[in-house]
Amino acid sequence: MAKTAKGGTHQGPNGATIAQIDEAANLVSLFFDRADVLGDLPFLYARHDGQWHSLSWREVARRVVLLAESLRSLGLNHGDRVALVSENRPEWCIADLAIMAAGLVSVPAYTTNTTADHLHVLENCGARAVFVSNAKLAKLLLPAVINSPAVEHVIAFEPIRQQQAGTARFHALDDLVTGNVELARTSVEMRLHAVKREAIACIIYTSGTGGAPRGVRQHHGAILMNCAGAARIIAEDFGWDHESFLSFLPLSHSYEHTGGQFLPICLGATIHYAEGLDKLAANIEEVRPTVMVVVPRLFEVLRARILKQLAKQGKAARTMAQMAVALAERQSNERTRPVIDAIEDAVLEKVLRPRIRARFGGRIKAMVSGGAPLNPEIGYFFTGLGLPLLQGYGQTESGPIICVSRPSAGLKMDSVGPPIHGAEVRIADDGEILARGEMVMHGYWQNEAETAKALVDGWLHTGDIGHFDARGRIVITDRKKDMIVNDKGDNIAPQRVEGMLTLQPEIAQAMVSGDRKPYIVGLIVPDAEWSREWARDNNTGADWETLSGNADFRAAVRAAVDRVNADLSVIEKVRRFEFADEPFSIENHEMTPSLKIRRHKIRDRYADRVAGMYKS
Repeated sequence: MAKTAKGGTHQGPNGATIAQIDEAANLVSLFFDRADVLGDLPFLYARHDGQWHSLSWREVARRVVLLAESLRSLGLNHGDRVALVSENRPEWCIADLAIMAAGLVSVPAYTTNTTADHLHVLENCGARAVFVSNAKLAKLLLPAVINSPAVEHVIAFEPIRQQQAGTARFHALDDLVTGNVELARTSVEMRLHAVKREAIACIIYTSGTGGAPRGVRQHHGAILMNCAGAARIIAEDFGWDHESFLSFLPLSHSYEHTGGQFLPICLGATIHYAEGLDKLAANIEEVRPTVMVVVPRLFEVLRARILKQLAKQGKAARTMAQMAVALAERQSNERTRPVIDAIEDAVLEKVLRPRIRARFGGRIKAMVSGGAPLNPEIGYFFTGLGLPLLQGYGQTESGPIICVSRPSAGLKMDSVGPPIHGAEVRIADDGEILARGEMVMHGYWQNEAETAKALVDGWLHTGDIGHFDARGRIVITDRKKDMIVNDKGDNIAPQRVEGMLTLQPEIAQAMVSGDRKPYIVGLIVPDAEWSREWARDNNTGADWETLSGNADFRAAVRAAVDRVNADLSVIEKVRRFEFADEPFSIENHEMTPSLKIRRHKIRDRYADRVAGMYKS
């Protein structure tokens, strides 16, 4: 367990301390420090052939130094950019660390990118080499490589049939992880002496809810400060022990890159790579993680599944779940009833919570939600069921963490907690949240105009609207540019309304509009499972063409919207709605990889339908 060493420094297993993270010169040197101590203990896990297989800290370090030297032998020079296109797997971490160990700059790219997206990233950053995991991902990447003359090398984790991409040379990863380890380590360490915290570590392209993705220049210190801040919360609020992480959000996103890769490295934790969202539930039970980094959409789906299972177990189970949520809400809002709450808490701890925790492996200390706003009701639900749910807030431009809610500060679910250690936050006159500290980016890659807009006098202008509550916790109300201003000048936060809509079992996704209009309208994506059950119960076809034209089906969804409207102010009420043609998704470019809706894409696609809702 964590303990306080001299000077108040928290110490974790095997002598690791937060001071080491605070004082580390760069990410790779800290990794080697951890690997030297942890040696043959397991570090990275992947599942294949029906079993989990691990790589030790020593083995990962060996591969990192050999790959780093091979990259330099290919003619890559200090500061050259190397792109990385892969699903989450051990090779991702090894390649990322090796790129930095070679004095190069890592450029993660989303596996959901189109060829045009890849071309934008490759051309914008001027990548001289690119890692790709398999033939499937190479199919969309290689046409971009052909059209990007700067790329000279393609390095594949797995065999790729197509061995031609313009002038680029192909290499197998295994062929580059060879050589004398001692000489390679010496060479890497000499190089790392010159890499300080202010040096650029990676360029992470914002997934972007609007416009072309911009490359955020994240330096080593930004990520290290994020990790130190998060480690303090784990040590002080939960106890720093032998932590285990399950990685399933895309590592190309700064949230997982920092929280799901470098935080475990800093903590000396293990990382298991999930097999995919379809097997996530099974992986959680097998891996039994202690910390999970997640997005709100996953919680919404899990909540719906748990509620259905509890409904099948009868009235007693449903009543206890309601009791748990109400208890968590009272505790969050400091309206406790000492004796009654203690009794209810004891009953829940004995009867309901152990079953729920078991579904999450039984060891969860905290689940941290980030990447998009979390509906408070979701937070009360999971916390009440014995799974502490924290909210992280920030953006790629801040490494990405600015704030994290924590038990010691009071888990109030409509806030994202206080700033992490070392972060300064203030609220501008117009309500915009501004942040300053080592975690703030040094700017966008080759984009001085956008950098000047985002960074003013050292303060990062987040574009989010919010305020501090009485206990110094930040409350986010909306995105500055997403705020709806109706024709009467009233400000309406769309994310609040959308979050309430998607809590209804009938509604999977929603986007509301109403800027400069007399009332709010919505685009609705009905929940697929609920829709199938409704079709079965009403003896009608379950295909979308049949359901979308069925007046009774529409009335059932209307009833869900009306339930939400009952809790909204007059200006927030959704007066009319239409169905979307299909779910908002990453594939149709209507959601970002962190599962935020891309409003401009949806507005463009359904412009006529939205306009029609304002006609008599």
